[in-house]
Amino acid sequence: MNLQLADQLNALDAAEWDRLAANAGLFMQRQWLTALHDSGCATAATGWQPLPIWSEQHGQLQGLAPAWLKSHSRGEYVFDWAWAEAWQRAGLDYYPKLLLASPFTPVTGQRLLGQGEARAALIGGLQQVVADYQLSSAHVLFPAAEELELLQQAGWLVRHGVQFHWQNQGYADFDAFLAALSQSKRKKIRQERRKVRDAGISIQVLRGAEITDQHWQFFERCYRQTYLEHRSPPYLNLDFFRMAGRLLPSHCVLFIASRGDQPIAASWCLQDGSTLYGRYWGALESVDCLHFELCYYSGIEYAIQHGLQCFEGGAQGEHKLARGFTPVITHSAHWITHPQFRRAITDWLARERAAIADYHTTLFLHDAYKKPCTAA
Repeated sequence: MNLQLADQLNALDAAEWDRLAANAGLFMQRQWLTALHDSGCATAATGWQPLPIWSEQHGQLQGLAPAWLKSHSRGEYVFDWAWAEAWQRAGLDYYPKLLLASPFTPVTGQRLLGQGEARAALIGGLQQVVADYQLSSAHVLFPAAEELELLQQAGWLVRHGVQFHWQNQGYADFDAFLAALSQSKRKKIRQERRKVRDAGISIQVLRGAEITDQHWQFFERCYRQTYLEHRSPPYLNLDFFRMAGRLLPSHCVLFIASRGDQPIAASWCLQDGSTLYGRYWGALESVDCLHFELCYYSGIEYAIQHGLQCFEGGAQGEHKLARGFTPVITHSAHWITHPQFRRAITDWLARERAAIADYHTTLFLHDAYKKPCTAA
């Protein structure tokens, strides 16, 4: 099996990529990744140099790892700033590093596109790129469970994290979901939704072709303003949102909040199979509890209405716990070649995994759901 390396995404045959990614999930599809690149959001100029690795056998594509050469750690949601600082203090370069992930997208899914021997070859290829180019490390973020096992068997170090996901227990409607919560949490959610209604806000749900270019322009304006209010430059731009809407219309769900005829805020979700993914939101004015409505409650209501099994609200956010989301362990895998740093990070990760396990257990004690009565 021969390994190939390129410095651009379009070096791969589109039909072959589509074939390998058929069951990989939305965020490793050619349309999603090329939209990020072609819009200028994930390019060498923004610190995301495409570096796809693929394997061929008898002239046919067998596996693909759409990797990136990174010159920073932004937009990854697995934070390794401390590792980079340690490298720098030692007089070494942490960047560039090799990354296999979907940019700006903390969603678990297949990363090594292919089966069996092809996936093993891709893991070897990632390691070879690190060696050949004398990189500090390689990182696979949010891999599927079977890939994580293969990476661990190959000597990669495993890291744990926590996200908050909402799970559909066959609720007939939003009230049925609320009935499953403790009285205090149920009351709080009703109060928060009522505050939005009392402010004269209505929510419109748009899907696919219903989302016009005017809607994308409005959403991008909200998204950009909210990022800037937090003194952070936005990762994405209007060209990307337009491309995503054009290339992946059946996956796009836009929630727009309006006061009368005047839109004031919006959130963007992506639907893939039985899961809804919350991605970005923004507002042009501050309305109490509107963030909770647009980013959580409207998404939960949509998921119930459309029979979806899961709503992933994105990275981090303990405040989601009180709103019906429950903690889920996430994973990443890391290839560290420097002997001393590998030993130090191995020890550091062992301590972090133990802390994450305790944290995960503790979070479940404080979720929003009714607790079963126990005998005295």
